[in-house]
Amino acid sequence: MNDTFEPTIVAFLCNWCTFTAADLAGTSRLSYPQNVKIVRMMCSGMVDPVYVLKAFLEGADGVYVGGCWPGDCHYINGNLKARRRAALLTEILKQFGIEEDRFWLRWVAASDGIMFQEHSKEMTEKLRALGPSPLSVDRTIA
Repeated sequence: MNDTFEPTIVAFLCNWCTFTAADLAGTSRLSYPQNVKIVRMMCSGMVDPVYVLKAFLEGADGVYVGGCWPGDCHYINGNLKARRRAALLTEILKQFGIEEDRFWLRWVAASDGIMFQEHSKEMTEKLRALGPSPLSVDRTIA
């Protein structure tokens, strides 16, 4: 385990649920790692797999996609689309040597800032143990 390595996580968060939970975590003074770089999306179903690949290619050690719980999507089935894409993307990432623990899809309700905090901390710890991404030649994400 590398104690000095701080992973970079790019988090694509649904505006209606996971982003709102992250905002709630902040306003509730629940600290989560500063290495989580949030990209606000209108829906987890709008996260194109190209965005995930680009994040890894530009230096991310992990990518976290956060969406509404199935059945609660503001766009009816966007999160189900995200789930299908994530399953395929996980297989593609394996072919590039990206471990499954580096790409997460998690459901977080708008009212659950604590869950967002826990996911962020847990992913950071797993990535610290894994070390830098095998694709991370250039650490350009700031």
